[in-house]
Amino acid sequence: MLFSEVLKDNKAFKRCFRSGRYCSCGFLTAYYLPNNEAFNRVGISVSKKIGNAVCRNRAKRIIRAAYRLRETQFPIGYDIVFAARGAIEEKKTQDIEGFFTERLIYDMNRTALKKAKGK
Repeated sequence: MLFSEVLKDNKAFKRCFRSGRYCSCGFLTAYYLPNNEAFNRVGISVSKKIGNAVCRNRAKRIIRAAYRLRETQFPIGYDIVFAARGAIEEKKTQDIEGFFTERLIYDMNRTALKKAKGK
């Protein structure tokens, strides 16, 4: 990943879930929180409710691939946690990529603009 690091710390995941903003659709929820760094940190959370290990790893793989394809469009300086939902099992990378471009990136940019105007 070009502008991103992997988010592995449980405290950072919890901070994103608790304090961050979110954007969701039927198969994925994305939580994001500014991290005051020059890069993004990305974490993926897939519950055992999704299915067995094969299903969970496939979900992580397609989320990671979609993020990699749209990484240059994401604003810099965020912790982003993707939480998969049950309907992700039959989705493809293009579906997740569509969610990123149509909803998530727009919401993140709008939040950044509001924050910049408020200062």
